[in-house]
Amino acid sequence: MGDEREFNLDEISIYGILKDLFRNIWVIILAALAGWFGVTGVCDLTYVPQYTAAATMAVSAKGENGNAYSSLTVASQMAEVFNEVFQSDILREKIAETMGVDAVDGEITSTVIQETNLLNLSVVSADPRQAYMILDAALDNYESVSGYLFSNAVLRIVEEPTVPYSPSNVQNTDRYRKLGAAAGAALVICAIGMMSVLRYTVKTRTGAKRNLEGRIRGTIPYEYKAHTLKGMLKKEKHSLLISSALVSTPFSEAVRKTSTRVEQHLKRRGQQVLLISSVAENEGKSSVAANLALALAEKGRKVVLLDMDLRKPALYKVFDRPKIREKMLSDYLQGNVGLEDILNYDRQTRLYRIFQDKAVSGAARLIESERFAQLIEECREKADYVIVDSSPMGVTSDVEILMKYVDSVLLVVRQDWSDIRAINDKVDVIGQCRKDFAGFVLNAFHQEMNLEDGTAAYYGYRGYRENHRGRWENERKRTGK
Repeated sequence: MGDEREFNLDEISIYGILKDLFRNIWVIILAALAGWFGVTGVCDLTYVPQYTAAATMAVSAKGENGNAYSSLTVASQMAEVFNEVFQSDILREKIAETMGVDAVDGEITSTVIQETNLLNLSVVSADPRQAYMILDAALDNYESVSGYLFSNAVLRIVEEPTVPYSPSNVQNTDRYRKLGAAAGAALVICAIGMMSVLRYTVKTRTGAKRNLEGRIRGTIPYEYKAHTLKGMLKKEKHSLLISSALVSTPFSEAVRKTSTRVEQHLKRRGQQVLLISSVAENEGKSSVAANLALALAEKGRKVVLLDMDLRKPALYKVFDRPKIREKMLSDYLQGNVGLEDILNYDRQTRLYRIFQDKAVSGAARLIESERFAQLIEECREKADYVIVDSSPMGVTSDVEILMKYVDSVLLVVRQDWSDIRAINDKVDVIGQCRKDFAGFVLNAFHQEMNLEDGTAAYYGYRGYRENHRGRWENERKRTGK
């Protein structure tokens, strides 16, 4: 495959995006807090309080005892002229002279109330006392300027000016904080969502078919280890084995369907020994190996399940076996015991198992030993199939050594876990070792919403459900259940 990547909408996993958001919820909260405090800081740094002192005046004529002009229209026109007076540079110079300053540090505004002879005069300044003083000086000096224009007109104060006690430009900081917090959280959510979408991993079955270089042998749905609320609260975990009554039907049916496809592949090529691995840790290869072995044993096949992950063995945990002192695989490889001493047979599942319960130093040396070659040959003679659980290919080189003794290799790919390029690189390694590649098992796939009919279904199980729905309905009618 080339370096260029084609982006397709059907490779987007809604569950994967939600999982990433949940895992990074603390980052989203921190981003919201950063937005909140960031906006608060900006507001505090940029906010300059402004104080407004105001007075209301009426235009009246001299010699008429303070009565308004007989014509309201003329009075309004006179008020308009006074408006210009209060905003003139001449008056500002008079005010500065009265206050003993070089320039007036404030904004003088006058507004005529429509269809009246009333005039609102206001002064805005950063200092409340200064705003009042500017307004008071304006009222004391306006006559010296307006006298040139109106010798028979005066202003009568209707509402006296007062010293302002609170800013007139109060900021809605609370609203800005909320917007900042929402913007910070939204940006991080978008970034996490984009990273989730663009992460080059297997998120859907369609994406696996398109991008992985090999056949998809089956898709196993995600199965919760705690099956009850009480178990979840106590963090109880049970092994996900199809021999257990606790696992769900979709899970067990998906495993059996996968085992049938894998067995058909092995039969067509006359193969017995199947190596199961993955690219990275925690992809569920040991559980898949155990369940495929159990599914084959259910059909009456004689199966040996061998734990060859000598660096981090896990099959004894999968089968819930406590660490007790009994003969293990390492004892055989070191030449201390025979095959019958380490071969564990379970009558209930009819499965032969060879366990290892602790890490072994010099694992590569033991795998390349004659004892291991002898073990594989003895297992071939004893069983129909030998399932070998190995260490991850991306972690150690043990798998490349093991491939000399096996017939085919099966890779387990967990949903949204390993990089697709790394997976395909390991497929190339299998080909370079001249080994048959059985394909992929997609593991731990969650439910996704089907956009066609709005229903949720497991990848790989929906088709089975649809194909067998009619048969299930007929069976229900026949049995009355």
